[in-house]
Amino acid sequence: MSFDAEAKMQFLFALRSRGVTDSAVLRAMERIDRGHFVKGYFTDRAYEDMPLPIACGQTISQPSVVGIMTQALQVSSRDKVLEVGTGSGYQAAILSQLARRIYTVDRHRRLVTEAKLVFDQLDLANITAFTADGSFGLPDQAPFDRILVTAAAEDPPGPLLAQLRIGGIMVLPVGQSDTVQHLIRVTRTEDGFEYDELRPVRFVPLVEGLAKDS
Repeated sequence: MSFDAEAKMQFLFALRSRGVTDSAVLRAMERIDRGHFVKGYFTDRAYEDMPLPIACGQTISQPSVVGIMTQALQVSSRDKVLEVGTGSGYQAAILSQLARRIYTVDRHRRLVTEAKLVFDQLDLANITAFTADGSFGLPDQAPFDRILVTAAAEDPPGPLLAQLRIGGIMVLPVGQSDTVQHLIRVTRTEDGFEYDELRPVRFVPLVEGLAKDS
C-alpha cells in the first residue's frame, strides 16, 4: 500500500474524526508518510489508525494519538523541542515540520540508528537524535520551548520539568500502570506549573537507563 491520494484522504479523514483539527498539524501529517517508519510484516497497515510493533519491543503510536499530542503541544515555527522516546522516528518527523529544531532521545541505540537513516532519507535536517536516558532530558541543550514524552511515567520527571522554559509546554502520558494512564499538558509559569488532563491513553513505560542493546 502506498500513501497515494486516496490513502491520504482516508488517513486525514480518520485523524479529523478522532479530534485532530489543527490545520498545521494535519498538513504536517499529510507531508510525512508513515509508511517510511513501519517495517516488515506490518507495512500494509501503515495508514491504519492503530499502534504497530517496531523493534526493541516498542511501538509506533497510532496516528490520531500522534496528532492529538502534537496539537496539544502548540508548537510554533521558532520553537526548540525535546522529544523523549524516538521510537520509529515518526513523531519527531511530524514535529520537524512545525518547529525550528527537534532534539530526540531514546535508550535503544538500534532505534536511534534506524530513525536517523529515515531522517536522512527524507532530508529532515532539523532533527538531532541521541542515544541517551531520556528521563534526564538533555541538560546541555536546555531550556526547551516544548517537551514531548512518548512513554508513561508515574509523574512528570523532575529533570524534564526543570528543562522547560518559562511559558513552555510539556505533553506526556502519566499513570502508575499500563492500563490506567492519562495524557496531560504541563505549562510552566512564573509561579510554577499548571496541569491539564487531556484524555486516557496507553503507552509503554518510561524506563531509566540505557537499554542492553546500547
